[in-house]
Amino acid sequence: MAEQGLPKDMFEFMQKMWNPLSFPIPGMVTPTVDIGEIEKKISELKTIENWLTMNVGFVQMTVKTLEMQKAALESLRAAAGKPGDNKKA
Repeated sequence: MAEQGLPKDMFEFMQKMWNPLSFPIPGMVTPTVDIGEIEKKISELKTIENWLTMNVGFVQMTVKTLEMQKAALESLRAAAGKPGDNKKA
């Protein structure tokens, strides 16, 4: 005998477990059994992953560039002998 309160459909159970307020979860609206659709979705997600990875690289490069610029400015100030201008943040 099935337990009271447990959904009969496993997908419905998983969706309620992950999303108790029943907001639509992207990609979890309706499961598909079409291999072509799954391959297309995998390809799209890999494209997005590559784009995000590239953006992380750009952000890291920007941070390193700013750190090098800061170090160069601190060195110039120290070489100029201006006391008090060489503050550590």
